[in-house]
Amino acid sequence: MSLQAPPRLLELAEQSLLRDGALAIPTLEKLPRELFPSLFIEAFTRRCCETLKTMVQAWPFTCLPLGSLMKSRPLETFGAVLEGLDALLAQKVRPRRWKLQVLDLRDVDENFWGIWSGASAPSPEALSKRQTAENCPRLGGQQPLMVTLDLCFKNGTLDECLTRFLEWGKQRKGLLHACCKELQIFGMPIHSIIEVLNMVELDCIREVEVCWPWELSILIRFAPYLGQMRNLRKLVLFNIHVSACIPPDKKEQFITQFTSQFLKLDYFQKLYMHSVSFLEGHLDQLLRCLQAPLETVVMTDCLLSESDLKHLSWCPSIRQLKELDLRGITLTHFSPEPLAVLLEQVEATLQTLDLEDCGITDSQLSVILPALSRCSQLSTLSFCGNLISVAALENLLRHTVGLSKLSLELYPAPLESYDAQGALCWRRFAQLGAELMKTLRDLRQPKTVVFSTVPCPHCGIRASYDLHPSHRLC
Repeated sequence: MSLQAPPRLLELAEQSLLRDGALAIPTLEKLPRELFPSLFIEAFTRRCCETLKTMVQAWPFTCLPLGSLMKSRPLETFGAVLEGLDALLAQKVRPRRWKLQVLDLRDVDENFWGIWSGASAPSPEALSKRQTAENCPRLGGQQPLMVTLDLCFKNGTLDECLTRFLEWGKQRKGLLHACCKELQIFGMPIHSIIEVLNMVELDCIREVEVCWPWELSILIRFAPYLGQMRNLRKLVLFNIHVSACIPPDKKEQFITQFTSQFLKLDYFQKLYMHSVSFLEGHLDQLLRCLQAPLETVVMTDCLLSESDLKHLSWCPSIRQLKELDLRGITLTHFSPEPLAVLLEQVEATLQTLDLEDCGITDSQLSVILPALSRCSQLSTLSFCGNLISVAALENLLRHTVGLSKLSLELYPAPLESYDAQGALCWRRFAQLGAELMKTLRDLRQPKTVVFSTVPCPHCGIRASYDLHPSHRLC
Protein backbone atom coordinates (compact mmCIF):
# COMPACT_ATOMS: atom_id res chain seq x y z
CA MET A 1 0.00 0.00 0.00
CA SER A 2 1.39 3.37 -1.00
CA LEU A 3 0.58 6.70 0.53
CA GLN A 4 -0.14 9.58 -1.82
CA ALA A 5 1.55 12.84 -0.84
CA PRO A 6 -0.95 15.54 0.15
CA PRO A 7 -1.26 18.51 -2.23
CA ARG A 8 0.99 21.45 -1.55
CA LEU A 9 -0.49 24.73 -0.30
CA LEU A 10 0.26 26.33 -3.67
CA GLU A 11 -1.62 23.58 -5.51
CA LEU A 12 -4.61 23.97 -3.20
CA ALA A 13 -4.64 27.72 -3.84
CA GLU A 14 -4.55 27.17 -7.58
CA GLN A 15 -7.39 24.67 -7.43
CA SER A 16 -9.43 27.11 -5.39
CA LEU A 17 -8.82 29.97 -7.79
CA LEU A 18 -9.74 27.87 -10.83
CA ARG A 19 -12.77 26.19 -9.25
CA ASP A 20 -15.24 28.81 -10.45
CA GLY A 21 -13.98 28.60 -14.05
CA ALA A 22 -13.00 32.26 -14.32
CA LEU A 23 -10.90 34.78 -12.47
CA ALA A 24 -11.92 38.40 -12.12
CA ILE A 25 -9.46 41.21 -12.75
CA PRO A 26 -9.65 42.49 -9.12
CA THR A 27 -8.63 39.01 -7.92
CA LEU A 28 -5.61 38.97 -10.21
CA GLU A 29 -4.61 42.44 -9.05
CA LYS A 30 -4.07 41.03 -5.55
CA LEU A 31 -2.35 37.85 -6.71
CA PRO A 32 1.45 37.71 -6.10
CA ARG A 33 3.23 37.81 -9.44
CA GLU A 34 5.21 34.67 -8.54
CA LEU A 35 1.97 32.66 -8.67
CA PHE A 36 1.07 33.69 -12.22
CA PRO A 37 3.24 31.18 -14.15
CA SER A 38 2.09 28.05 -12.30
CA LEU A 39 -1.53 29.25 -12.29
CA PHE A 40 -1.36 30.00 -16.02
CA ILE A 41 0.04 26.52 -16.76
CA GLU A 42 -2.77 24.94 -14.75
CA ALA A 43 -5.42 27.01 -16.51
CA PHE A 44 -3.87 26.21 -19.89
CA THR A 45 -3.77 22.49 -19.12
CA ARG A 46 -7.36 22.44 -17.90
CA ARG A 47 -8.50 24.61 -20.83
CA CYS A 48 -10.02 27.23 -18.55
CA CYS A 49 -10.53 29.66 -21.41
CA GLU A 50 -12.18 32.51 -19.53
CA THR A 51 -9.44 32.48 -16.91
CA LEU A 52 -6.77 32.50 -19.64
CA LYS A 53 -8.35 35.57 -21.28
CA THR A 54 -8.20 37.44 -17.98
CA MET A 55 -4.66 36.31 -17.10
CA VAL A 56 -3.26 37.42 -20.48
CA GLN A 57 -4.58 40.94 -19.87
CA ALA A 58 -3.12 41.15 -16.36
CA TRP A 59 0.16 39.31 -17.08
CA PRO A 60 2.76 40.96 -14.79
CA PHE A 61 5.88 40.02 -16.81
CA THR A 62 7.21 41.53 -20.03
CA CYS A 63 7.13 38.18 -21.85
CA LEU A 64 4.54 35.41 -22.09
CA PRO A 65 6.48 32.36 -23.43
CA LEU A 66 3.48 30.46 -24.73
CA GLY A 67 5.28 28.32 -27.32
CA SER A 68 6.69 25.83 -24.81
CA LEU A 69 3.13 25.03 -23.64
CA MET A 70 1.75 24.41 -27.12
CA LYS A 71 3.32 21.09 -28.04
CA SER A 72 -0.11 19.48 -28.14
CA ARG A 73 -1.40 22.43 -30.20
CA PRO A 74 -4.65 23.11 -28.27
CA LEU A 75 -6.41 25.43 -30.70
CA GLU A 76 -9.20 26.25 -28.27
CA THR A 77 -6.88 27.52 -25.53
CA PHE A 78 -4.72 29.36 -28.06
CA GLY A 79 -7.85 31.12 -29.27
CA ALA A 80 -8.58 32.17 -25.69
CA VAL A 81 -5.10 33.71 -25.44
CA LEU A 82 -5.73 35.68 -28.64
CA GLU A 83 -9.05 36.94 -27.25
CA GLY A 84 -7.22 38.07 -24.13
CA LEU A 85 -4.73 39.93 -26.33
CA ASP A 86 -7.62 41.62 -28.11
CA ALA A 87 -8.88 42.91 -24.79
CA LEU A 88 -5.37 44.02 -23.85
CA LEU A 89 -4.83 45.86 -27.15
CA ALA A 90 -8.15 47.65 -26.65
CA GLN A 91 -6.94 49.16 -23.36
CA LYS A 92 -5.90 52.77 -23.92
CA VAL A 93 -4.57 53.11 -20.38
CA ARG A 94 -3.22 50.01 -18.67
CA PRO A 95 -2.58 49.48 -14.95
CA ARG A 96 1.12 49.78 -14.09
CA ARG A 97 1.27 46.10 -13.13
CA TRP A 98 0.20 44.92 -16.60
CA LYS A 99 3.55 44.58 -18.34
CA LEU A 100 3.08 42.22 -21.30
CA GLN A 101 5.18 43.37 -24.28
CA VAL A 102 6.17 40.09 -25.94
CA LEU A 103 4.17 36.98 -26.80
CA ASP A 104 6.74 34.27 -27.53
CA LEU A 105 5.35 31.47 -29.72
CA ARG A 106 8.70 29.69 -30.11
CA ASP A 107 9.27 26.31 -28.50
CA VAL A 108 11.81 27.54 -25.93
CA ASP A 109 13.17 25.67 -22.96
CA GLU A 110 10.43 24.59 -20.54
CA ASN A 111 12.48 25.95 -17.66
CA PHE A 112 11.61 29.36 -19.07
CA TRP A 113 8.48 29.44 -16.90
CA GLY A 114 10.53 28.94 -13.76
CA ILE A 115 12.86 31.72 -14.85
CA TRP A 116 10.11 34.31 -15.19
CA SER A 117 8.66 33.42 -11.80
CA GLY A 118 12.09 33.47 -10.16
CA ALA A 119 11.65 29.84 -9.08
CA SER A 120 14.75 28.50 -10.84
CA ALA A 121 18.02 29.60 -12.38
CA PRO A 122 18.04 30.16 -16.15
CA SER A 123 19.69 27.62 -18.43
CA PRO A 124 22.09 29.06 -21.07
CA GLU A 125 19.81 27.85 -23.86
CA ALA A 126 16.76 29.52 -22.36
CA LEU A 127 18.59 32.77 -21.78
CA SER A 128 19.81 32.83 -25.38
CA LYS A 129 16.22 32.63 -26.59
CA ARG A 130 14.73 35.26 -24.30
CA GLN A 131 13.25 38.02 -26.38
CA THR A 132 12.49 41.54 -25.24
CA ALA A 133 11.38 44.62 -27.04
CA GLU A 134 14.83 46.18 -26.78
CA ASN A 135 16.67 43.67 -29.04
CA CYS A 136 14.34 43.71 -32.00
CA PRO A 137 15.59 45.94 -34.86
CA ARG A 138 12.22 47.30 -35.93
CA LEU A 139 10.19 47.61 -32.75
CA GLY A 140 9.32 51.18 -31.91
CA GLY A 141 7.29 52.85 -29.21
CA GLN A 142 4.18 52.99 -31.39
CA GLN A 143 3.81 49.18 -31.44
CA PRO A 144 2.42 47.85 -28.15
CA LEU A 145 2.92 44.12 -28.66
CA MET A 146 5.63 42.01 -30.26
CA VAL A 147 4.97 38.38 -31.24
CA THR A 148 8.09 36.24 -31.69
CA LEU A 149 7.88 33.04 -33.68
CA ASP A 150 9.98 30.68 -35.75
CA LEU A 151 8.52 29.77 -39.12
CA CYS A 152 8.86 26.17 -40.29
CA PHE A 153 7.14 25.27 -43.56
CA LYS A 154 6.76 21.53 -44.02
CA ASN A 155 4.35 18.83 -45.18
CA GLY A 156 2.67 21.24 -47.57
CA THR A 157 0.43 22.87 -44.92
CA LEU A 158 0.80 25.38 -42.12
CA ASP A 159 0.39 24.43 -38.49
CA GLU A 160 -3.23 25.16 -37.47
CA CYS A 161 -2.22 27.42 -34.58
CA LEU A 162 0.11 29.39 -36.84
CA THR A 163 -2.68 29.68 -39.40
CA ARG A 164 -5.04 30.95 -36.70
CA PHE A 165 -2.47 33.50 -35.53
CA LEU A 166 -1.75 34.76 -39.06
CA GLU A 167 -5.45 35.20 -39.78
CA TRP A 168 -5.85 37.02 -36.48
CA GLY A 169 -2.75 39.16 -37.03
CA LYS A 170 -3.77 40.15 -40.54
CA GLN A 171 -6.72 42.06 -39.09
CA ARG A 172 -4.51 43.79 -36.47
CA LYS A 173 -1.49 44.63 -38.58
CA GLY A 174 -0.96 48.09 -37.14
CA LEU A 175 -1.10 46.86 -33.56
CA LEU A 176 1.36 43.96 -33.77
CA HIS A 177 4.99 43.40 -34.59
CA ALA A 178 5.45 39.81 -35.84
CA CYS A 179 9.14 39.05 -35.26
CA CYS A 180 10.59 35.88 -36.77
CA LYS A 181 14.25 34.97 -36.16
CA GLU A 182 14.45 31.63 -37.98
CA LEU A 183 12.81 30.55 -41.24
CA GLN A 184 12.94 26.90 -42.30
CA ILE A 185 11.47 25.54 -45.53
CA PHE A 186 11.02 21.76 -45.80
CA GLY A 187 8.30 21.77 -48.41
CA MET A 188 5.44 24.10 -49.25
CA PRO A 189 4.24 25.87 -52.41
CA ILE A 190 6.12 29.13 -52.93
CA HIS A 191 2.90 31.16 -53.14
CA SER A 192 1.93 30.02 -49.62
CA ILE A 193 5.39 30.91 -48.30
CA ILE A 194 5.18 34.37 -49.84
CA GLU A 195 1.73 34.93 -48.36
CA VAL A 196 3.16 34.34 -44.86
CA LEU A 197 6.31 36.38 -45.48
CA ASN A 198 4.14 39.36 -46.36
CA MET A 199 2.82 39.29 -42.80
CA VAL A 200 6.08 39.26 -40.80
CA GLU A 201 8.86 41.79 -40.30
CA LEU A 202 11.48 40.41 -42.68
CA ASP A 203 14.40 42.40 -41.28
CA CYS A 204 14.01 40.51 -37.97
CA ILE A 205 15.00 37.22 -39.65
CA ARG A 206 18.53 36.04 -38.79
CA GLU A 207 18.62 32.52 -40.31
CA VAL A 208 17.04 30.99 -43.43
CA GLU A 209 17.21 27.30 -44.33
CA VAL A 210 15.83 26.08 -47.65
CA CYS A 211 16.05 22.32 -47.11
CA TRP A 212 13.81 21.37 -50.02
CA PRO A 213 14.66 20.90 -53.73
CA TRP A 214 13.83 24.04 -55.68
CA GLU A 215 14.28 25.03 -59.27
CA LEU A 216 16.22 28.24 -59.82
CA SER A 217 13.04 29.93 -61.05
CA ILE A 218 11.40 29.32 -57.64
CA LEU A 219 14.47 30.63 -55.79
CA ILE A 220 14.19 33.82 -57.84
CA ARG A 221 10.60 34.33 -56.66
CA PHE A 222 11.92 34.05 -53.10
CA ALA A 223 14.97 36.29 -53.72
CA PRO A 224 13.28 39.73 -53.26
CA TYR A 225 12.14 38.67 -49.80
CA LEU A 226 15.66 37.47 -49.01
CA GLY A 227 16.94 40.96 -49.85
CA GLN A 228 14.57 42.47 -47.29
CA MET A 229 16.05 40.34 -44.50
CA ARG A 230 18.63 43.01 -43.75
CA ASN A 231 19.79 41.40 -40.51
CA LEU A 232 20.27 37.95 -42.04
CA ARG A 233 23.34 36.10 -40.68
CA LYS A 234 22.95 32.59 -42.13
CA LEU A 235 21.61 31.11 -45.37
CA VAL A 236 21.29 27.40 -46.18
CA LEU A 237 20.42 26.29 -49.72
CA PHE A 238 19.83 22.61 -50.43
CA ASN A 239 19.55 21.09 -53.92
CA ILE A 240 18.83 24.10 -56.12
CA HIS A 241 18.78 22.95 -59.74
CA VAL A 242 18.34 24.61 -63.11
CA SER A 243 15.61 23.45 -65.46
CA ALA A 244 16.81 22.42 -68.89
CA CYS A 245 14.06 24.63 -70.33
CA ILE A 246 15.69 27.86 -69.11
CA PRO A 247 17.71 29.52 -71.93
CA PRO A 248 21.26 30.71 -71.07
CA ASP A 249 20.40 34.42 -71.13
CA LYS A 250 17.48 33.84 -68.74
CA LYS A 251 19.75 31.86 -66.41
CA GLU A 252 22.23 34.76 -66.39
CA GLN A 253 19.41 37.12 -65.50
CA PHE A 254 18.25 34.85 -62.67
CA ILE A 255 21.77 34.59 -61.23
CA THR A 256 22.12 38.38 -61.23
CA GLN A 257 18.73 38.75 -59.51
CA PHE A 258 19.77 36.30 -56.81
CA THR A 259 23.31 37.50 -56.13
CA SER A 260 22.34 41.19 -56.08
CA GLN A 261 20.23 40.57 -52.96
CA PHE A 262 23.45 40.15 -50.96
CA LEU A 263 24.22 43.84 -51.49
CA LYS A 264 21.47 44.55 -48.95
CA LEU A 265 22.67 42.08 -46.28
CA ASP A 266 25.06 44.08 -44.12
CA TYR A 267 25.51 41.39 -41.44
CA PHE A 268 25.64 38.21 -43.51
CA GLN A 269 28.26 35.75 -42.13
CA LYS A 270 27.43 32.11 -42.90
CA LEU A 271 26.84 30.56 -46.32
CA TYR A 272 25.82 26.91 -46.62
CA MET A 273 25.12 25.32 -50.01
CA HIS A 274 24.58 21.63 -50.74
CA SER A 275 24.14 20.24 -54.25
CA VAL A 276 23.84 23.69 -55.81
CA SER A 277 24.91 23.90 -59.46
CA PHE A 278 23.68 27.22 -60.83
CA LEU A 279 26.64 29.24 -59.48
CA GLU A 280 29.24 27.25 -61.44
CA GLY A 281 31.35 29.87 -63.21
CA HIS A 282 29.41 32.66 -61.48
CA LEU A 283 30.56 32.51 -57.85
CA ASP A 284 32.41 35.80 -58.31
CA GLN A 285 29.06 37.58 -58.79
CA LEU A 286 27.95 36.50 -55.34
CA LEU A 287 31.33 37.23 -53.72
CA ARG A 288 31.41 40.79 -55.11
CA CYS A 289 28.07 41.51 -53.43
CA LEU A 290 29.11 40.49 -49.93
CA GLN A 291 29.02 43.39 -47.47
CA ALA A 292 30.59 41.82 -44.36
CA PRO A 293 33.33 39.29 -43.54
CA LEU A 294 32.25 35.67 -43.79
CA GLU A 295 32.74 33.27 -40.88
CA THR A 296 31.53 30.12 -42.63
CA VAL A 297 31.66 28.85 -46.22
CA VAL A 298 30.18 25.38 -46.65
CA MET A 299 29.76 24.21 -50.25
CA THR A 300 29.24 20.45 -50.38
CA ASP A 301 28.58 18.37 -53.51
CA CYS A 302 28.34 21.60 -55.50
CA LEU A 303 29.53 22.27 -59.04
CA LEU A 304 32.39 24.79 -59.03
CA SER A 305 34.87 25.79 -61.71
CA GLU A 306 38.55 26.45 -61.18
CA SER A 307 37.87 30.15 -61.72
CA ASP A 308 35.30 30.00 -58.89
CA LEU A 309 37.98 28.72 -56.54
CA LYS A 310 40.35 31.47 -57.67
CA HIS A 311 37.75 34.16 -57.00
CA LEU A 312 37.04 32.65 -53.59
CA SER A 313 40.75 32.64 -52.68
CA TRP A 314 41.12 36.36 -53.40
CA CYS A 315 37.78 37.52 -51.99
CA PRO A 316 38.36 40.15 -49.24
CA SER A 317 35.33 38.87 -47.34
CA ILE A 318 36.91 35.49 -46.53
CA ARG A 319 39.92 36.75 -44.58
CA GLN A 320 38.21 36.13 -41.21
CA LEU A 321 36.87 32.71 -42.19
CA LYS A 322 36.51 30.18 -39.36
CA GLU A 323 35.03 27.24 -41.26
CA LEU A 324 35.71 26.04 -44.82
CA ASP A 325 33.93 22.91 -46.05
CA LEU A 326 34.34 21.79 -49.68
CA ARG A 327 33.28 18.15 -49.28
CA GLY A 328 32.43 16.35 -52.47
CA ILE A 329 33.73 19.05 -54.82
CA THR A 330 36.06 17.34 -57.31
CA LEU A 331 39.38 19.21 -57.38
CA THR A 332 41.44 16.51 -59.16
CA HIS A 333 41.98 18.49 -62.35
CA PHE A 334 42.26 21.92 -60.70
CA SER A 335 45.50 23.73 -60.09
CA PRO A 336 46.28 23.49 -56.34
CA GLU A 337 47.46 27.10 -56.24
CA PRO A 338 44.04 28.72 -55.58
CA LEU A 339 43.41 26.42 -52.62
CA ALA A 340 46.90 27.17 -51.27
CA VAL A 341 46.25 30.91 -51.61
CA LEU A 342 42.88 30.49 -49.92
CA LEU A 343 44.49 28.80 -46.91
CA GLU A 344 47.10 31.56 -46.75
CA GLN A 345 44.34 34.17 -46.60
CA VAL A 346 42.62 32.49 -43.64
CA GLU A 347 45.62 31.08 -41.76
CA ALA A 348 45.03 33.34 -38.72
CA THR A 349 41.34 32.47 -38.21
CA LEU A 350 40.47 29.08 -39.77
CA GLN A 351 39.24 26.55 -37.18
CA THR A 352 37.58 23.87 -39.31
CA LEU A 353 38.77 22.58 -42.69
CA ASP A 354 36.89 19.79 -44.49
CA LEU A 355 38.30 18.54 -47.82
CA GLU A 356 36.64 15.13 -47.70
CA ASP A 357 36.12 13.29 -51.02
CA CYS A 358 37.66 16.06 -53.12
CA GLY A 359 39.86 13.79 -55.26
CA ILE A 360 43.05 15.55 -54.12
CA THR A 361 46.25 13.91 -55.38
CA ASP A 362 49.74 13.62 -53.91
CA SER A 363 51.12 16.42 -56.07
CA GLN A 364 48.26 18.78 -55.21
CA LEU A 365 48.63 18.02 -51.50
CA SER A 366 52.33 18.90 -51.55
CA VAL A 367 51.49 22.37 -52.87
CA ILE A 368 48.90 23.21 -50.19
CA LEU A 369 50.81 21.79 -47.20
CA PRO A 370 52.96 24.88 -46.46
CA ALA A 371 49.84 27.06 -46.19
CA LEU A 372 48.00 24.39 -44.18
CA SER A 373 50.86 24.17 -41.68
CA ARG A 374 50.38 27.86 -40.81
CA CYS A 375 46.67 27.59 -39.94
CA SER A 376 47.43 28.00 -36.25
CA GLN A 377 43.80 28.05 -35.02
CA LEU A 378 42.81 24.81 -36.77
CA SER A 379 40.97 22.41 -34.44
CA THR A 380 39.20 20.12 -36.93
CA LEU A 381 40.79 18.72 -40.10
CA SER A 382 39.00 16.24 -42.38
CA PHE A 383 40.90 14.92 -45.37
CA CYS A 384 39.43 11.44 -45.72
CA GLY A 385 38.18 10.07 -49.02
CA ASN A 386 41.19 11.30 -51.01
CA LEU A 387 43.45 8.66 -52.57
CA ILE A 388 46.82 9.61 -51.10
CA SER A 389 49.98 7.51 -50.80
CA VAL A 390 51.69 6.60 -47.54
CA ALA A 391 54.57 8.97 -48.31
CA ALA A 392 52.18 11.88 -48.93
CA LEU A 393 50.27 11.11 -45.72
CA GLU A 394 53.49 11.05 -43.71
CA ASN A 395 54.36 14.43 -45.20
CA LEU A 396 50.93 15.73 -44.25
CA LEU A 397 51.33 14.54 -40.65
CA ARG A 398 54.72 16.24 -40.37
CA HIS A 399 53.19 19.52 -41.51
CA THR A 400 50.69 19.38 -38.62
CA VAL A 401 53.39 19.53 -35.92
CA GLY A 402 52.79 23.22 -35.21
CA LEU A 403 48.99 22.92 -35.12
CA SER A 404 48.66 22.66 -31.35
CA LYS A 405 44.87 23.20 -31.28
CA LEU A 406 44.00 20.18 -33.42
CA SER A 407 41.46 18.05 -31.56
CA LEU A 408 39.88 16.03 -34.40
CA GLU A 409 41.85 14.69 -37.37
CA LEU A 410 40.31 12.53 -40.11
CA TYR A 411 42.69 11.10 -42.71
CA PRO A 412 42.26 8.71 -45.65
CA ALA A 413 43.48 5.14 -45.77
CA PRO A 414 46.75 5.11 -47.73
CA LEU A 415 46.50 4.25 -51.41
CA GLU A 416 48.61 1.17 -50.71
CA SER A 417 45.73 -0.24 -48.60
CA TYR A 418 43.85 -1.24 -51.78
CA ASP A 419 44.59 -3.95 -54.34
CA ALA A 420 44.76 -3.44 -58.11
CA GLN A 421 40.96 -3.74 -58.36
CA GLY A 422 40.40 -1.13 -55.64
CA ALA A 423 39.31 -3.60 -52.95
CA LEU A 424 40.50 -2.93 -49.41
CA CYS A 425 43.20 -5.22 -47.99
CA TRP A 426 42.26 -5.04 -44.31
CA ARG A 427 45.52 -6.43 -42.90
CA ARG A 428 47.57 -4.04 -45.01
CA PHE A 429 45.33 -1.15 -43.95
CA ALA A 430 45.71 -2.05 -40.26
CA GLN A 431 49.47 -2.30 -40.62
CA LEU A 432 49.82 1.05 -42.41
CA GLY A 433 47.41 2.67 -39.96
CA ALA A 434 49.51 1.54 -37.01
CA GLU A 435 52.69 2.84 -38.66
CA LEU A 436 51.13 6.22 -39.41
CA MET A 437 49.78 6.48 -35.87
CA LYS A 438 53.26 5.79 -34.51
CA THR A 439 54.71 8.46 -36.80
CA LEU A 440 52.14 10.94 -35.51
CA ARG A 441 52.80 10.07 -31.85
CA ASP A 442 56.52 10.57 -32.40
CA LEU A 443 55.80 14.08 -33.70
CA ARG A 444 53.28 15.26 -31.08
CA GLN A 445 50.51 14.16 -28.72
CA PRO A 446 47.36 13.80 -30.87
CA LYS A 447 43.84 13.81 -29.43
CA THR A 448 41.32 12.13 -31.75
CA VAL A 449 42.75 10.69 -34.97
CA VAL A 450 40.99 8.39 -37.45
CA PHE A 451 42.19 6.87 -40.71
CA SER A 452 39.24 5.75 -42.85
CA THR A 453 38.69 4.12 -46.22
CA VAL A 454 36.57 5.22 -49.12
CA PRO A 455 32.90 4.22 -48.60
CA CYS A 456 32.03 0.57 -49.14
CA PRO A 457 30.31 0.23 -52.57
CA HIS A 458 27.62 -2.00 -51.02
CA CYS A 459 26.61 -0.20 -47.82
CA GLY A 460 28.32 3.20 -48.08
CA ILE A 461 30.06 2.80 -44.68
CA ARG A 462 33.78 3.48 -44.26
CA ALA A 463 36.18 1.13 -42.50
CA SER A 464 38.32 3.00 -40.00
CA TYR A 465 41.50 2.70 -37.97
CA ASP A 466 42.11 4.74 -34.85
CA LEU A 467 43.68 4.04 -31.48
CA HIS A 468 41.37 1.00 -31.27
CA PRO A 469 40.99 -0.31 -34.85
CA SER A 470 37.50 -1.37 -35.87
CA HIS A 471 36.35 -3.21 -38.96
CA ARG A 472 33.14 -1.67 -40.21
CA LEU A 473 32.81 -3.15 -43.67
CA CYS A 474 29.51 -4.85 -44.40
